[in-house]
Amino acid sequence: MLINIIIIIISFTHICHSTTVNSGDHHFLRLPLHHINPVQSPTQAISADSARLSALISALHRKPNLPVTSGAYAGAGQYFVTLHLGSPPQPLLLIADTGSDLIWVTCSACRNNCSATRPPHSAFLARHSTSYSLTHCFNSACRLVPHPRPSLACNHTRLHSPCRYEYSYADGSITSGFFAKETTTFNSSNGKLLQHDSLAFGCGFKTSGPSVSGPGFHGAQGVMGLGRGPISFVTQLGRRFGNKFSYCLKDYTIVPPPTSYLLIGTRPGSGNSKIRYTPLQKSPLASPFYYIGIQDVYVDNVKLRISPSVWSIDELGNGGTIVDSGTTLTFLPETAYRRVLAAFRRRVKLQTPDGAPPNFDLCFNVSGVDRPSVPRLSFKLVGDDSVFSPPVGNYFIDTAEDVKCVALQPVTTPGGFSVIGNLMQQGFLFEFDIGKSRLGFSRTGCSQP
Repeated sequence: MLINIIIIIISFTHICHSTTVNSGDHHFLRLPLHHINPVQSPTQAISADSARLSALISALHRKPNLPVTSGAYAGAGQYFVTLHLGSPPQPLLLIADTGSDLIWVTCSACRNNCSATRPPHSAFLARHSTSYSLTHCFNSACRLVPHPRPSLACNHTRLHSPCRYEYSYADGSITSGFFAKETTTFNSSNGKLLQHDSLAFGCGFKTSGPSVSGPGFHGAQGVMGLGRGPISFVTQLGRRFGNKFSYCLKDYTIVPPPTSYLLIGTRPGSGNSKIRYTPLQKSPLASPFYYIGIQDVYVDNVKLRISPSVWSIDELGNGGTIVDSGTTLTFLPETAYRRVLAAFRRRVKLQTPDGAPPNFDLCFNVSGVDRPSVPRLSFKLVGDDSVFSPPVGNYFIDTAEDVKCVALQPVTTPGGFSVIGNLMQQGFLFEFDIGKSRLGFSRTGCSQP
């Protein structure tokens, strides 16, 4: 079976599909994650992931004091979120991105007969909402978004000069418009509506380029930033839901795929003694990424000779390792990558296939082998007893009939960082505890609804 790109839809739409629970003073919002049909080959996955990684790194160093540009256009392993925005609520399909913190939607100024000019729900109709309000350019929140050219900057002579934003992508794509506030609506478990007022978001009236309008955008109407920045969705709702969120990505090879969940807030029965925590690292750049610290890498419990400096973040913000739900494969620094492959080559007693798949550096012919013996890969993270040991299926994957490859890639971009992709995360509960600046993970807990 070819590797599947994980494209997941998160829906706030129906009561049976989302629940908001109040347990004492604690609330949590639980949302199912569903796979849809995969559309890309392993080679396309590598190309898409590499494009996303390049875009994230480029944006990080180009605008160190602004929110990092989303890499959502790459089309690899994205989450889709149906968000109800405005009064009355309007459903919009957004790409959920842990690599950025700006929420933005495609907007329209249409007032009457809007269905005649565009399909329903293809844009947010600001004039149809009674709760829509613009952010003033002098408001401190306006400093949290990138701005367009000086000629469109804050007008000191006008009393109601709106805050304008312009978000640029690595491929030259642009979304621009007004930074505004709106009401979001969710369905609760008892049938009542739960509202969150004053959600800060970008109301985009102009989009151009493949990142925001091409086929890689999958017909979405915007991006929901889930990063650590001050204007992300989880940060803005965090005060209400305990400043944390979690998810499980279950095995994509199972047919039909099992239901996974994204949960915003504190998990019920959260006293999981098997969960391990590692502190979230900080970059000197203003970054919404979830950095973790890797100390050592083991293959079959043998520590590889890799200098700790390979994993560190330097004073310029280079390096480090992020956990990213929007990237499928896992990327390691070139030095670490080569040592891992060498350790695998010494231990795996299988032939390499003729005509191995391109872009994979290490593949094996498993014809006639029911259960090939594969080394165990594990990462020692910063923190007591914080060893991340993914199952073999998370990094040793089917790429063609009777061919398995190691699903790792090297980081080749100067100043690049490592990425733990969503394939490596499968089967684990991941808890992003923003309030305590830590990431928890556990092999148990994904079976809970």
